[in-house]
Amino acid sequence: MNAAFLSNLGRILFSLPFVLFGAFHLMDPRKMAAMVPAWVPGGGSLWVILTGLFLVLAGVAFLLNRFVVPAALLLAALLLAFILTIHIPNTMNADANIKAMGMVGLLKDLGLLGGALMLAGKAKS
Repeated sequence: MNAAFLSNLGRILFSLPFVLFGAFHLMDPRKMAAMVPAWVPGGGSLWVILTGLFLVLAGVAFLLNRFVVPAALLLAALLLAFILTIHIPNTMNADANIKAMGMVGLLKDLGLLGGALMLAGKAKS
Protein backbone atom coordinates (compact mmCIF):
# COMPACT_ATOMS: atom_id res chain seq x y z
CA MET A 1 0.00 0.00 0.00
CA ASN A 2 0.99 3.57 -0.62
CA ALA A 3 2.60 5.31 2.38
CA ALA A 4 0.70 8.55 1.76
CA PHE A 5 -2.62 6.66 1.67
CA LEU A 6 -1.85 4.88 4.96
CA SER A 7 -0.72 8.12 6.58
CA ASN A 8 -3.90 9.94 5.51
CA LEU A 9 -6.11 7.05 6.60
CA GLY A 10 -4.34 6.95 9.98
CA ARG A 11 -4.78 10.71 10.44
CA ILE A 12 -8.48 10.48 9.64
CA LEU A 13 -9.05 7.49 11.94
CA PHE A 14 -7.04 9.19 14.70
CA SER A 15 -9.28 12.25 14.47
CA LEU A 16 -12.60 10.45 14.92
CA PRO A 17 -12.35 9.60 18.65
CA PHE A 18 -11.58 13.23 19.45
CA VAL A 19 -14.61 14.51 17.57
CA LEU A 20 -16.77 11.91 19.37
CA PHE A 21 -15.19 12.41 22.82
CA GLY A 22 -15.65 16.15 22.41
CA ALA A 23 -19.29 15.73 21.40
CA PHE A 24 -19.89 13.52 24.45
CA HIS A 25 -18.40 16.27 26.66
CA LEU A 26 -20.78 18.82 25.15
CA MET A 27 -23.94 16.67 25.32
CA ASP A 28 -24.09 16.44 29.12
CA PRO A 29 -21.25 18.30 30.83
CA ARG A 30 -22.76 17.81 34.29
CA LYS A 31 -22.17 14.05 34.11
CA MET A 32 -18.46 14.53 33.49
CA ALA A 33 -18.03 17.50 35.83
CA ALA A 34 -17.39 15.19 38.79
CA MET A 35 -14.17 14.02 37.11
CA VAL A 36 -12.69 17.53 37.27
CA PRO A 37 -10.45 17.76 40.36
CA ALA A 38 -11.98 19.88 43.14
CA TRP A 39 -8.91 22.15 43.29
CA VAL A 40 -9.46 23.33 39.68
CA PRO A 41 -11.13 26.78 39.74
CA GLY A 42 -14.20 27.69 37.72
CA GLY A 43 -16.48 24.73 38.23
CA GLY A 44 -16.39 21.34 36.59
CA SER A 45 -18.99 21.94 33.87
CA LEU A 46 -17.04 24.92 32.50
CA TRP A 47 -13.89 22.81 32.08
CA VAL A 48 -15.83 19.91 30.57
CA ILE A 49 -17.34 22.26 27.97
CA LEU A 50 -13.98 23.90 27.17
CA THR A 51 -12.33 20.49 26.91
CA GLY A 52 -15.13 19.24 24.67
CA LEU A 53 -14.76 22.21 22.35
CA PHE A 54 -11.02 21.73 22.13
CA LEU A 55 -11.35 18.00 21.43
CA VAL A 56 -13.81 18.67 18.60
CA LEU A 57 -11.58 21.42 17.15
CA ALA A 58 -8.49 19.21 17.30
CA GLY A 59 -10.35 16.35 15.63
CA VAL A 60 -11.65 18.64 12.89
CA ALA A 61 -8.15 20.09 12.35
CA PHE A 62 -6.83 16.55 11.84
CA LEU A 63 -9.74 15.62 9.54
CA LEU A 64 -9.20 18.69 7.37
CA ASN A 65 -5.40 18.37 7.59
CA ARG A 66 -5.16 22.02 8.66
CA PHE A 67 -3.24 23.39 11.67
CA VAL A 68 -2.24 19.80 12.47
CA VAL A 69 1.00 20.57 14.31
CA PRO A 70 -0.37 23.15 16.77
CA ALA A 71 -3.55 21.09 17.29
CA ALA A 72 -1.53 17.92 17.92
CA LEU A 73 0.86 19.64 20.35
CA LEU A 74 -1.97 21.28 22.29
CA LEU A 75 -3.85 17.99 22.33
CA ALA A 76 -0.74 16.22 23.67
CA ALA A 77 -0.54 18.79 26.49
CA LEU A 78 -4.23 18.29 27.30
CA LEU A 79 -3.85 14.50 27.36
CA LEU A 80 -0.83 14.83 29.66
CA ALA A 81 -2.92 17.02 31.97
CA PHE A 82 -5.64 14.32 32.01
CA ILE A 83 -3.06 11.67 32.85
CA LEU A 84 -1.53 13.68 35.69
CA THR A 85 -4.71 15.10 37.24
CA ILE A 86 -7.33 12.40 36.64
CA HIS A 87 -5.93 9.02 35.66
CA ILE A 88 -2.89 8.70 37.94
CA PRO A 89 -4.87 9.77 41.04
CA ASN A 90 -7.61 7.28 40.06
CA THR A 91 -5.05 4.44 39.85
CA MET A 92 -4.29 5.10 43.53
CA ASN A 93 -7.93 4.91 44.62
CA ALA A 94 -8.91 2.28 47.19
CA ASP A 95 -11.99 1.33 45.14
CA ALA A 96 -10.94 -1.46 42.76
CA ASN A 97 -13.34 -0.32 40.00
CA ILE A 98 -12.05 3.26 40.06
CA LYS A 99 -8.47 1.96 40.17
CA ALA A 100 -9.08 -0.27 37.13
CA MET A 101 -10.82 2.50 35.15
CA GLY A 102 -7.97 4.86 36.07
CA MET A 103 -5.47 2.43 34.57
CA VAL A 104 -7.56 2.00 31.42
CA GLY A 105 -7.84 5.79 31.04
CA LEU A 106 -4.14 6.25 31.71
CA LEU A 107 -3.11 3.72 29.06
CA LYS A 108 -5.67 5.05 26.53
CA ASP A 109 -4.57 8.65 26.94
CA LEU A 110 -0.89 7.67 26.97
CA GLY A 111 -1.36 5.96 23.59
CA LEU A 112 -3.33 8.91 22.22
CA LEU A 113 -0.65 11.30 23.49
CA GLY A 114 1.97 9.25 21.63
CA GLY A 115 -0.16 9.35 18.50
CA ALA A 116 -0.58 13.11 18.76
CA LEU A 117 3.19 13.58 19.07
CA MET A 118 3.83 11.29 16.09
CA LEU A 119 1.27 13.22 14.06
CA ALA A 120 2.90 16.52 15.03
CA GLY A 121 6.32 15.15 14.06
CA LYS A 122 5.19 13.87 10.66
CA ALA A 123 2.79 16.66 9.64
CA LYS A 124 3.69 19.52 7.39
CA SER A 125 3.41 22.79 9.28
